[in-house]
Amino acid sequence: MRAAGGTIEAHLADVTDSGAVAAMAKACVARFGRIDVLVNNVGGSAAGGPVELSEETWDAQVDVNLKSVFLACKHVIPVMERQGGGAIVNLAPSAGLRWTGSAQVAYAATKAGVIQLSRVVAVQHAGKGIRVNTVVPGQLHTPLVEARLAGQRAGGNVAALLAQRQARIPLGFMGDGRDTANAALFLASDEARFITGTEIVVDGGMTARCD
Repeated sequence: MRAAGGTIEAHLADVTDSGAVAAMAKACVARFGRIDVLVNNVGGSAAGGPVELSEETWDAQVDVNLKSVFLACKHVIPVMERQGGGAIVNLAPSAGLRWTGSAQVAYAATKAGVIQLSRVVAVQHAGKGIRVNTVVPGQLHTPLVEARLAGQRAGGNVAALLAQRQARIPLGFMGDGRDTANAALFLASDEARFITGTEIVVDGGMTARCD
């Protein structure tokens, strides 16, 4: 990023804590003078349906996956309103739209919540020049597959898990983080100036399948 002439500033914050998120927004304004783009890309999954999942895990999933988006919007939107506009891009994987192969009821419910939160906020703040959209990634090949998912679902066999995931994708190959990033970049850019309150699904056609 720096080699390309950009600037990076890191800020450590607990996205489930309102005070911490407010401080993060304040620090960004202090450093750059404004917030043009907010990307909410925090989340995590937990296996289990209502019977298997503990109440504590359910609450934690709601906080990390949904409350974090609410808090970021809560503290950043006033900044965008004062400056005359901005773009918000939320991430909500395809589990928020359909069954994707494993029971993760809290993850699915909270990601569906992110999609609807995005639509409501988009309409509410459209008159202030703030666009809100969602990128819906499918089953991508990211480092998480090797680092965590293979151990959970394929006994550590990365190749077997990749084969299982790829078999669900009509295009016949898995995308990666760049595909998600490109969609987010488009929605954050001026090229998407007439797009708000909607989703871009980045999944190689998996969500469109009926099986």
